[in-house]
Amino acid sequence: MEFRIDRTEFADAVGRAARALPGRTPVPVLGGLLLEAGAGRLAVTGFDFEAAVRVEADAEVSAPGRVLVLGRRLLDVCRVLPDGPVGCVLEGSRFTVEADGTRFGLSTLPLAEYPSPPGPPAPYGTVDAAAFATAVAQVAVAAGRDDTLPLLTGVQLRLDGGEMTLSASDRYRYAVRRLEWKPEAAAGERVVETLLPARRLLDVARSLGRDGDVRIGWEPGGSGGLVGFEGGRTRTALRLLDGRLPAYTSLFAMAGAAVAEVAREDLAEAVRRVAVVAEANSPVRLDFSAGGSVRLRAGYGDDVAAQRLPATLTGADEMPVAFNPAYLLDALTSFESPRVRLELLGAGQRALLHAVPGDGQEGAGAAAGEHRHLLMSVKELV
Repeated sequence: MEFRIDRTEFADAVGRAARALPGRTPVPVLGGLLLEAGAGRLAVTGFDFEAAVRVEADAEVSAPGRVLVLGRRLLDVCRVLPDGPVGCVLEGSRFTVEADGTRFGLSTLPLAEYPSPPGPPAPYGTVDAAAFATAVAQVAVAAGRDDTLPLLTGVQLRLDGGEMTLSASDRYRYAVRRLEWKPEAAAGERVVETLLPARRLLDVARSLGRDGDVRIGWEPGGSGGLVGFEGGRTRTALRLLDGRLPAYTSLFAMAGAAVAEVAREDLAEAVRRVAVVAEANSPVRLDFSAGGSVRLRAGYGDDVAAQRLPATLTGADEMPVAFNPAYLLDALTSFESPRVRLELLGAGQRALLHAVPGDGQEGAGAAAGEHRHLLMSVKELV
Protein backbone atom coordinates (compact mmCIF):
# COMPACT_ATOMS: atom_id res chain seq x y z
CA MET A 1 0.00 0.00 0.00
CA GLU A 2 1.37 3.42 -0.98
CA PHE A 3 -0.27 6.78 -1.67
CA ARG A 4 0.30 10.56 -1.68
CA ILE A 5 -2.28 13.06 -0.48
CA ASP A 6 -2.55 16.75 0.37
CA ARG A 7 -1.93 17.33 4.06
CA THR A 8 -5.14 19.38 4.56
CA GLU A 9 -7.34 16.73 2.96
CA PHE A 10 -5.61 13.96 4.88
CA ALA A 11 -6.00 15.75 8.23
CA ASP A 12 -9.67 16.56 7.49
CA ALA A 13 -10.51 12.97 6.57
CA VAL A 14 -8.74 11.55 9.62
CA GLY A 15 -10.31 14.16 11.91
CA ARG A 16 -13.85 13.47 10.69
CA ALA A 17 -13.49 9.69 10.88
CA ALA A 18 -11.93 9.94 14.35
CA ARG A 19 -15.24 11.31 15.67
CA ALA A 20 -16.49 7.71 15.73
CA LEU A 21 -13.64 6.47 17.93
CA PRO A 22 -14.67 5.51 21.47
CA GLY A 23 -13.09 7.26 24.44
CA ARG A 24 -12.24 3.92 25.99
CA THR A 25 -12.79 0.41 24.70
CA PRO A 26 -11.94 -3.11 25.89
CA VAL A 27 -11.55 -4.04 22.20
CA PRO A 28 -8.24 -2.50 21.03
CA VAL A 29 -9.02 -2.67 17.30
CA LEU A 30 -12.00 -0.33 17.79
CA GLY A 31 -9.47 2.37 18.62
CA GLY A 32 -8.14 2.06 15.08
CA LEU A 33 -8.89 3.90 11.86
CA LEU A 34 -9.18 1.83 8.71
CA LEU A 35 -7.38 3.35 5.71
CA GLU A 36 -8.26 1.98 2.25
CA ALA A 37 -6.40 3.25 -0.81
CA GLY A 38 -7.42 2.55 -4.39
CA ALA A 39 -8.60 4.05 -7.70
CA GLY A 40 -7.42 7.59 -7.03
CA ARG A 41 -8.95 7.93 -3.59
CA LEU A 42 -8.35 7.27 0.10
CA ALA A 43 -11.19 6.19 2.40
CA VAL A 44 -10.80 6.57 6.18
CA THR A 45 -13.27 4.74 8.45
CA GLY A 46 -13.90 4.86 12.20
CA PHE A 47 -16.31 2.43 13.87
CA ASP A 48 -17.33 1.50 17.43
CA PHE A 49 -20.63 -0.43 16.91
CA GLU A 50 -22.69 2.66 17.90
CA ALA A 51 -21.46 4.85 15.05
CA ALA A 52 -19.55 4.42 11.81
CA VAL A 53 -17.95 7.30 9.87
CA ARG A 54 -16.43 6.91 6.41
CA VAL A 55 -14.67 9.83 4.70
CA GLU A 56 -13.22 9.81 1.20
CA ALA A 57 -10.50 12.09 -0.21
CA ASP A 58 -8.57 12.35 -3.48
CA ALA A 59 -5.15 10.67 -3.43
CA GLU A 60 -2.44 9.51 -5.81
CA VAL A 61 -2.38 5.77 -5.20
CA SER A 62 0.76 3.92 -6.28
CA ALA A 63 -0.19 0.63 -4.63
CA PRO A 64 -3.72 -0.08 -3.37
CA GLY A 65 -4.26 -1.68 0.00
CA ARG A 66 -5.74 -1.49 3.49
CA VAL A 67 -4.23 -0.79 6.90
CA LEU A 68 -5.56 -0.35 10.45
CA VAL A 69 -3.67 2.16 12.61
CA LEU A 70 -4.24 3.66 16.04
CA GLY A 71 -6.72 6.44 15.34
CA ARG A 72 -5.80 8.99 17.97
CA ARG A 73 -2.09 8.56 17.29
CA LEU A 74 -2.67 9.19 13.58
CA LEU A 75 -4.85 12.19 14.43
CA ASP A 76 -2.03 13.65 16.56
CA VAL A 77 0.42 13.09 13.70
CA CYS A 78 -1.87 14.85 11.21
CA ARG A 79 -2.09 17.88 13.47
CA VAL A 80 1.68 18.48 13.38
CA LEU A 81 2.42 17.54 9.77
CA PRO A 82 3.88 20.41 7.70
CA ASP A 83 1.78 21.75 4.84
CA GLY A 84 2.14 20.18 1.42
CA PRO A 85 1.96 16.64 0.04
CA VAL A 86 2.06 13.69 2.43
CA GLY A 87 3.48 10.33 1.45
CA CYS A 88 2.21 7.17 3.18
CA VAL A 89 3.46 3.63 2.72
CA LEU A 90 2.84 0.29 4.41
CA GLU A 91 5.92 -1.92 4.74
CA GLY A 92 5.20 -5.14 6.57
CA SER A 93 3.56 -4.15 9.85
CA ARG A 94 4.91 -0.59 9.83
CA PHE A 95 2.95 2.36 8.41
CA THR A 96 5.07 5.40 7.52
CA VAL A 97 3.80 8.97 7.14
CA GLU A 98 6.21 11.51 5.64
CA ALA A 99 5.93 15.19 4.71
CA ASP A 100 8.63 17.77 3.91
CA GLY A 101 11.41 15.80 5.61
CA THR A 102 9.32 14.91 8.68
CA ARG A 103 8.80 11.17 9.05
CA PHE A 104 6.58 9.18 11.42
CA GLY A 105 6.56 5.41 11.78
CA LEU A 106 3.37 3.90 13.21
CA SER A 107 2.62 0.34 14.25
CA THR A 108 -0.48 -1.31 12.82
CA LEU A 109 -3.40 -3.26 14.30
CA PRO A 110 -4.60 -6.68 13.08
CA LEU A 111 -7.01 -6.19 10.20
CA ALA A 112 -8.53 -9.66 10.65
CA GLU A 113 -9.90 -8.64 14.06
CA TYR A 114 -11.59 -5.45 12.83
CA PRO A 115 -15.39 -5.82 12.59
CA SER A 116 -17.10 -4.90 9.32
CA PRO A 117 -18.75 -1.46 9.54
CA PRO A 118 -22.41 -1.33 8.42
CA GLY A 119 -23.26 -0.33 4.88
CA PRO A 120 -25.28 2.80 4.12
CA PRO A 121 -29.03 2.55 4.92
CA ALA A 122 -31.53 2.97 2.10
CA PRO A 123 -31.97 6.63 0.99
CA TYR A 124 -34.98 8.35 2.54
CA GLY A 125 -34.62 12.07 1.77
CA THR A 126 -32.50 15.22 2.02
CA VAL A 127 -32.32 18.28 4.28
CA ASP A 128 -30.34 21.52 4.11
CA ALA A 129 -27.08 20.87 5.98
CA ALA A 130 -26.84 24.26 7.71
CA ALA A 131 -30.49 24.23 8.82
CA PHE A 132 -30.09 20.68 10.11
CA ALA A 133 -26.95 21.56 12.09
CA THR A 134 -28.73 24.54 13.67
CA ALA A 135 -31.82 22.50 14.53
CA VAL A 136 -29.85 19.67 16.15
CA ALA A 137 -27.84 22.14 18.24
CA GLN A 138 -31.05 23.84 19.40
CA VAL A 139 -32.62 20.66 20.78
CA ALA A 140 -29.50 18.74 21.89
CA VAL A 141 -29.00 21.13 24.84
CA ALA A 142 -32.14 19.63 26.42
CA ALA A 143 -30.92 16.03 26.19
CA GLY A 144 -29.81 14.30 29.39
CA ARG A 145 -26.18 13.48 30.22
CA ASP A 146 -26.88 10.54 32.54
CA ASP A 147 -25.93 7.37 30.66
CA THR A 148 -27.87 5.26 33.19
CA LEU A 149 -31.01 6.70 31.56
CA PRO A 150 -30.16 6.20 27.88
CA LEU A 151 -33.66 7.10 26.70
CA LEU A 152 -33.21 10.67 27.93
CA THR A 153 -29.78 11.06 26.29
CA GLY A 154 -31.33 10.87 22.83
CA VAL A 155 -32.76 13.20 20.22
CA GLN A 156 -35.99 11.96 18.70
CA LEU A 157 -36.15 12.30 14.93
CA ARG A 158 -39.59 12.30 13.30
CA LEU A 159 -40.09 12.40 9.54
CA ASP A 160 -43.63 13.06 8.40
CA GLY A 161 -44.21 14.10 4.81
CA GLY A 162 -42.14 17.21 4.13
CA GLU A 163 -41.60 18.03 7.80
CA MET A 164 -38.82 16.92 10.12
CA THR A 165 -39.25 17.27 13.89
CA LEU A 166 -36.35 17.00 16.35
CA SER A 167 -37.00 16.80 20.09
CA ALA A 168 -35.09 16.11 23.32
CA SER A 169 -35.84 16.11 27.05
CA ASP A 170 -34.07 15.41 30.34
CA ARG A 171 -37.33 15.65 32.39
CA TYR A 172 -36.65 19.24 33.47
CA ARG A 173 -36.79 20.74 29.98
CA TYR A 174 -38.09 19.77 26.59
CA ALA A 175 -36.89 21.27 23.29
CA VAL A 176 -38.65 20.81 19.95
CA ARG A 177 -37.59 22.08 16.52
CA ARG A 178 -39.40 21.67 13.21
CA LEU A 179 -37.89 22.22 9.76
CA GLU A 180 -38.55 21.37 6.15
CA TRP A 181 -36.96 18.42 4.40
CA LYS A 182 -37.39 16.62 1.06
CA PRO A 183 -38.41 12.95 1.27
CA GLU A 184 -37.59 10.50 -1.50
CA ALA A 185 -40.52 9.30 -3.58
CA ALA A 186 -39.94 5.80 -2.17
CA ALA A 187 -40.55 7.14 1.35
CA GLY A 188 -44.26 7.39 0.54
CA GLU A 189 -46.59 8.50 3.31
CA ARG A 190 -44.91 6.50 6.05
CA VAL A 191 -44.11 8.36 9.28
CA VAL A 192 -40.66 7.55 10.69
CA GLU A 193 -39.86 8.14 14.36
CA THR A 194 -36.48 7.10 15.79
CA LEU A 195 -34.31 7.94 18.78
CA LEU A 196 -30.63 8.76 18.22
CA PRO A 197 -27.81 9.47 20.72
CA ALA A 198 -27.71 13.26 21.11
CA ARG A 199 -23.94 13.68 21.38
CA ARG A 200 -23.32 11.55 18.31
CA LEU A 201 -26.00 13.34 16.30
CA LEU A 202 -24.61 16.73 17.28
CA ASP A 203 -21.14 15.67 16.08
CA VAL A 204 -22.60 14.46 12.79
CA ALA A 205 -24.61 17.63 12.21
CA ARG A 206 -21.64 19.89 12.96
CA SER A 207 -19.29 17.96 10.68
CA LEU A 208 -21.77 18.11 7.77
CA GLY A 209 -22.95 21.68 8.37
CA ARG A 210 -21.05 23.12 5.36
CA ASP A 211 -21.87 20.36 2.88
CA GLY A 212 -24.94 21.84 1.15
CA ASP A 213 -27.45 19.03 1.60
CA VAL A 214 -27.47 16.07 3.98
CA ARG A 215 -28.87 12.84 2.56
CA ILE A 216 -30.64 10.77 5.20
CA GLY A 217 -31.05 7.00 5.03
CA TRP A 218 -33.10 4.79 7.29
CA GLU A 219 -32.92 1.12 8.15
CA PRO A 220 -35.62 0.05 10.65
CA GLY A 221 -35.05 -2.49 13.38
CA GLY A 222 -35.40 -1.09 16.93
CA SER A 223 -32.03 -0.66 18.65
CA GLY A 224 -30.48 -2.70 15.85
CA GLY A 225 -31.65 -0.21 13.23
CA LEU A 226 -29.60 2.54 11.66
CA VAL A 227 -30.00 6.10 10.46
CA GLY A 228 -27.43 7.24 7.91
CA PHE A 229 -26.25 10.77 7.12
CA GLU A 230 -24.25 11.60 4.02
CA GLY A 231 -22.89 14.95 2.92
CA GLY A 232 -20.08 15.70 0.49
CA ARG A 233 -17.72 12.73 0.81
CA THR A 234 -18.57 11.90 4.41
CA ARG A 235 -20.94 9.09 5.33
CA THR A 236 -22.07 8.35 8.89
CA ALA A 237 -24.38 5.68 10.31
CA LEU A 238 -25.76 5.87 13.86
CA ARG A 239 -27.26 2.97 15.79
CA LEU A 240 -30.74 3.68 17.18
CA LEU A 241 -31.58 3.86 20.87
CA ASP A 242 -34.47 1.89 22.32
CA GLY A 243 -37.65 3.69 23.35
CA ARG A 244 -39.52 6.88 22.61
CA LEU A 245 -39.68 10.20 24.42
CA PRO A 246 -42.95 11.06 26.20
CA ALA A 247 -45.42 13.09 24.14
CA TYR A 248 -45.04 16.84 24.50
CA THR A 249 -48.35 18.08 23.05
CA SER A 250 -50.11 18.42 26.39
CA LEU A 251 -46.99 19.86 28.05
CA PHE A 252 -46.81 22.62 25.47
CA ALA A 253 -50.47 23.56 25.93
CA MET A 254 -50.25 26.74 28.03
CA ALA A 255 -53.86 27.79 28.51
CA GLY A 256 -54.21 30.78 30.81
CA ALA A 257 -50.50 31.62 30.75
CA ALA A 258 -49.19 35.15 31.17
CA VAL A 259 -47.02 36.19 28.23
CA ALA A 260 -43.77 38.13 28.58
CA GLU A 261 -41.51 39.44 25.83
CA VAL A 262 -37.92 40.57 26.27
CA ALA A 263 -34.74 41.11 24.26
CA ARG A 264 -33.06 37.71 24.18
CA GLU A 265 -29.38 38.68 24.31
CA ASP A 266 -29.99 41.33 26.99
CA LEU A 267 -31.77 38.77 29.17
CA ALA A 268 -29.04 36.17 28.66
CA GLU A 269 -26.32 38.68 29.58
CA ALA A 270 -28.24 39.75 32.69
CA VAL A 271 -28.65 36.11 33.79
CA ARG A 272 -24.90 35.55 33.41
CA ARG A 273 -24.19 38.70 35.38
CA VAL A 274 -26.44 38.17 38.40
CA ALA A 275 -25.73 34.42 38.60
CA VAL A 276 -22.13 35.20 39.57
CA VAL A 277 -23.21 35.50 43.22
CA ALA A 278 -25.51 32.45 43.17
CA GLU A 279 -24.46 29.26 44.91
CA ALA A 280 -24.38 25.99 42.98
CA ASN A 281 -27.89 24.99 41.89
CA SER A 282 -29.34 28.24 43.23
CA PRO A 283 -32.01 29.82 41.02
CA VAL A 284 -32.21 33.21 39.38
CA ARG A 285 -35.51 35.00 40.06
CA LEU A 286 -37.29 37.00 37.37
CA ASP A 287 -40.06 39.40 38.41
CA PHE A 288 -42.05 40.47 35.35
CA SER A 289 -44.45 43.38 35.76
CA ALA A 290 -47.09 44.93 33.53
CA GLY A 291 -45.30 48.23 34.11
CA GLY A 292 -42.83 47.31 31.35
CA SER A 293 -39.85 45.68 33.07
CA VAL A 294 -38.37 42.49 34.49
CA ARG A 295 -36.15 42.49 37.58
CA LEU A 296 -33.57 39.71 37.89
CA ARG A 297 -32.23 38.75 41.28
CA ALA A 298 -29.83 36.06 42.55
CA GLY A 299 -28.02 35.25 45.76
CA TYR A 300 -28.86 35.21 49.48
CA GLY A 301 -28.15 37.44 52.45
CA ASP A 302 -25.55 40.10 51.74
CA ASP A 303 -24.30 38.35 48.60
CA VAL A 304 -26.95 39.38 46.11
CA ALA A 305 -27.12 40.85 42.63
CA ALA A 306 -30.01 42.46 40.77
CA GLN A 307 -30.66 44.02 37.38
CA ARG A 308 -33.74 45.47 35.69
CA LEU A 309 -34.49 45.20 31.95
CA PRO A 310 -37.29 46.46 29.70
CA ALA A 311 -39.93 43.78 29.13
CA THR A 312 -43.63 43.51 28.40
CA LEU A 313 -46.17 41.38 30.28
CA THR A 314 -49.74 40.60 29.30
CA GLY A 315 -52.29 38.40 31.05
CA ALA A 316 -51.21 39.36 34.57
CA ASP A 317 -50.17 42.43 36.57
CA GLU A 318 -47.04 40.67 37.77
CA MET A 319 -45.41 37.27 37.36
CA PRO A 320 -42.56 36.09 39.61
CA VAL A 321 -40.69 32.98 38.43
CA ALA A 322 -37.28 31.43 39.08
CA PHE A 323 -35.08 29.13 37.00
CA ASN A 324 -31.87 27.17 37.17
CA PRO A 325 -29.57 29.77 35.52
CA ALA A 326 -27.68 27.20 33.43
CA TYR A 327 -30.91 25.77 32.04
CA LEU A 328 -32.29 29.21 31.32
CA LEU A 329 -29.09 30.22 29.51
CA ASP A 330 -29.14 27.02 27.46
CA ALA A 331 -32.69 27.81 26.42
CA LEU A 332 -32.01 31.47 25.56
CA THR A 333 -28.83 30.78 23.57
CA SER A 334 -30.56 28.06 21.56
CA PHE A 335 -32.62 30.77 19.83
CA GLU A 336 -31.41 33.10 17.09
CA SER A 337 -34.19 35.71 17.17
CA PRO A 338 -33.62 39.18 18.71
CA ARG A 339 -36.56 38.74 21.12
CA VAL A 340 -38.11 35.79 22.92
CA ARG A 341 -41.60 35.22 24.23
CA LEU A 342 -42.12 33.42 27.54
CA GLU A 343 -45.46 31.85 28.37
CA LEU A 344 -45.57 31.62 32.18
CA LEU A 345 -47.90 29.74 34.52
CA GLY A 346 -46.15 30.74 37.76
CA ALA A 347 -43.51 29.53 40.21
CA GLY A 348 -42.91 25.77 40.14
CA GLN A 349 -44.80 25.35 36.87
CA ARG A 350 -43.99 25.12 33.19
CA ALA A 351 -42.61 27.97 31.12
CA LEU A 352 -42.53 27.87 27.32
CA LEU A 353 -40.02 29.91 25.32
CA HIS A 354 -40.21 30.63 21.60
CA ALA A 355 -39.20 33.34 19.16
CA VAL A 356 -41.35 36.44 18.83
CA PRO A 357 -43.29 36.11 15.52
CA GLY A 358 -41.92 38.41 12.84
CA ASP A 359 -38.55 38.76 14.57
CA GLY A 360 -36.77 36.36 12.23
CA GLN A 361 -36.99 33.03 10.49
CA GLU A 362 -37.72 31.08 13.69
CA GLY A 363 -40.89 33.06 14.29
CA ALA A 364 -42.20 32.82 10.76
CA GLY A 365 -44.10 29.57 11.28
CA ALA A 366 -43.52 25.88 10.80
CA ALA A 367 -42.78 26.27 7.10
CA ALA A 368 -39.65 28.29 7.86
CA GLY A 369 -38.88 26.44 11.07
CA GLU A 370 -40.35 26.49 14.58
CA HIS A 371 -38.33 26.13 17.76
CA ARG A 372 -39.85 25.85 21.24
CA HIS A 373 -38.17 25.17 24.56
CA LEU A 374 -40.06 24.16 27.71
CA LEU A 375 -38.53 24.74 31.15
CA MET A 376 -39.70 23.82 34.63
CA SER A 377 -39.50 26.81 36.95
CA VAL A 378 -38.30 26.48 40.52
CA LYS A 379 -40.92 26.29 43.29
CA GLU A 380 -38.99 28.31 45.87
CA LEU A 381 -38.40 31.90 44.85
CA VAL A 382 -35.18 33.58 46.03
